[in-house]
Amino acid sequence: MLARRKMTLSELASKVDITLANLSVLKTGRARAIRFSTLDRLCRALDCQPGDLLAYVPRETE
Repeated sequence: MLARRKMTLSELASKVDITLANLSVLKTGRARAIRFSTLDRLCRALDCQPGDLLAYVPRETE
């Protein structure tokens, strides 16, 4: 979505008031959770739906 909007990670971090480090964790898929308020701000800034940002990836069972 960043590329589609021609926006840098730094610009998005400023728009949604999230640290660049936390936004990077979300972008790389290392986040274990996300607040609905954060998801809402991301969707507003990127003009998209939550499904455009999230994907379900099942964990491998041990």
